[in-house]
This record gives sequence, structure tokens and C-alpha cells, in this order.
Amino acid sequence: MSTVFSKIASGEIPSYKVAESDDYYAFLDINPIAKGHTLVIPKKEVDYLFDLDEKTLSGLWLFAQKTAKAIQAAVPCKRVGVAVLGLEVPHAHIHLIPLNSEADVDFKKPKLTLAKEEFESIAKAIGAKRIA
Repeated sequence: MSTVFSKIASGEIPSYKVAESDDYYAFLDINPIAKGHTLVIPKKEVDYLFDLDEKTLSGLWLFAQKTAKAIQAAVPCKRVGVAVLGLEVPHAHIHLIPLNSEADVDFKKPKLTLAKEEFESIAKAIGAKRIA
């Protein structure tokens, strides 16, 4: 069974891609809690982050680190926060969230509504700042 994230990584479902490698994929969350809110996933479909094998898990964090640095360079923020919840989609993933205060990491607050053009602009800006 293929998760929505696997379908996004394969291109079956469109996304606002930020970065991609052979093993990992980063894309903007379509229900963001902040502009630039990005999801980072392994292409390998595993439900729970800590069930990933060591190589995939460490590679995912290194991929996320490069992506977070690009987010911070492209989106005005003090830091990029990290959250791992994994309850909504059964596919291991990391949330990278631009922060200006701790209150910015509140998944209960109303999600932002952005136009397609704004998503595209943010994804392009982050992708342009990412160093392979």
C-alpha cells in the first residue's frame, strides 16, 4: 500500500518540491503553520521514524539539516524548528518550521491559506538556497 507521501515523492500527486535526492524528498506542507513549513521524508516507505534502519535515519537527518539551512536563508525567521509527530500519515517524516517564537510551533492553531503562486515562490526560494 502506498501512502500519500510515497505518491508525492513519486510525482503521482503534485507537490511544491523543495529538494530531492535518490533517497529523500522535501516539500512544502499544504496546510502550513508557518510560511516555509516543509516536510522531509525518506522515499523508502516506513511508518514510524524510529523504525527506519540506521543508514536511512541518519541520511534523513542530514538531508533535513541542509533543507533547514536553506529554509532559514530563504524565509525570514530566527530559527527552523523541528517536530516529529507521525500520527496523520503512516510514513516517517520530519516537519521543518520557520520560527520567530516558540508559539510558532502550535499544530492546533489555524493553518495558513496560501495561493498556489505563493507556495511556488517559497518552494523556489528554498530550493535555490539549498546546497546539495
